[in-house]
Amino acid sequence: MAAIDVAAVQAATASHQDDIITFLRELVAIPSMDSQIREVGLRAQTEMKKLGFDQVWFDSMGNTVGRIGNGPRKLLYDSHIDTVGIGDPAEWAWDPFIGKLENGRLYARGACDEKGSTPGMIYGLAIAHRLGLLEGWTAYYFGNMEEWCDGIACHALVEHEGLRPDFVVIGEPTNMQIYRGHKGRVEMKVVAKGKSAHAASNHLGDNAIYKVLPIIDGISKLEPQLGDHPFLGHGKITVTDIHVETPSINAVPNQCTVYIDRRLTFGESAEAALDQVRALIPPEHRQKGDVWVEMLRYEEPSYTGFVFPVDKYFPAWALEESHPLVQAGLETAQRIGLPAHTPGKWNFSTNGIYWMGKAGIPSIGFGPGEEETAHTVQDSVLLADVVKATEFYALLPAILAAHTRP
Repeated sequence: MAAIDVAAVQAATASHQDDIITFLRELVAIPSMDSQIREVGLRAQTEMKKLGFDQVWFDSMGNTVGRIGNGPRKLLYDSHIDTVGIGDPAEWAWDPFIGKLENGRLYARGACDEKGSTPGMIYGLAIAHRLGLLEGWTAYYFGNMEEWCDGIACHALVEHEGLRPDFVVIGEPTNMQIYRGHKGRVEMKVVAKGKSAHAASNHLGDNAIYKVLPIIDGISKLEPQLGDHPFLGHGKITVTDIHVETPSINAVPNQCTVYIDRRLTFGESAEAALDQVRALIPPEHRQKGDVWVEMLRYEEPSYTGFVFPVDKYFPAWALEESHPLVQAGLETAQRIGLPAHTPGKWNFSTNGIYWMGKAGIPSIGFGPGEEETAHTVQDSVLLADVVKATEFYALLPAILAAHTRP
């Protein structure tokens, strides 16, 4: 293993500063909503080829993978390169793809969530390779689709493509701190069946909307009864959408579907969360069977046509603070001059629900940006942090090797 020369990493990063910033601005300029990540993936692949990655490719789902190094252990950097949509264009005071640069901060769709980590990951791995800091590692950059179904891209990478890393770093925004977990989630729906009739003769119908009203009211009052955990915090539940089937707006609806996002802390299972909502169904509807609760399932084809069906259950996870990966992350942050801190957690969900939650692969988070700006018109990142993060991604493999040496 080459000597760990932090000054050399910082000098190499500084020499690429303009390239890193240009790369980010070109990434956010490419729309990648609704999991349409081919074009932004191609842009990332061009940069990896320029920097000497050994191999770059699209997997079956259409995610971008780059490999550099040839050691026996595998380290993967995960950055989702899809984004949510822009919402109402009138809410943006600047073009969401060209962005706005103000006081050293780039405002653009995906700047924080999560294209901001991609340049640092790719340049960091290239710098590490050049300086001999990847000895013993085969390292991967994984630019994937995540917004519509957390963890599905990783799940397919491991179980369909056969690429299982030993350690993972997730680039979701952490405000340049080490994160080690977050709550899980289960997505569910309540379906109520009714009977259509003309609104002028509504007594002949059976209004499906009315059947879900007591359930919605119960959900709004349920949160104090949910689980709690000292690190991950309190469970959450929210009605997020309602769909109605009706012949017209002048008819009694024959079906109503209520969508629910349930955040799970440790000690809460998906089935128990479903049962909590089932218990809110009025007895007469439970007996009739005209109202029921079920977990959602994701089986939409990706832009390549690849289908990987999964239930929309995402387990809570946390890596122990004493784990070598967490400790290596903290040491790396300290070595590059970031403030000392206690490892934290995300409030939202990430691909960690698969990496650590389902597959048990040790994972941490580190990335520029503040998660509070994600999915808003303030989606943004400090460019200085984008560059600084490159130092972290470059140095971590050597520090991790020292922490995990037999």
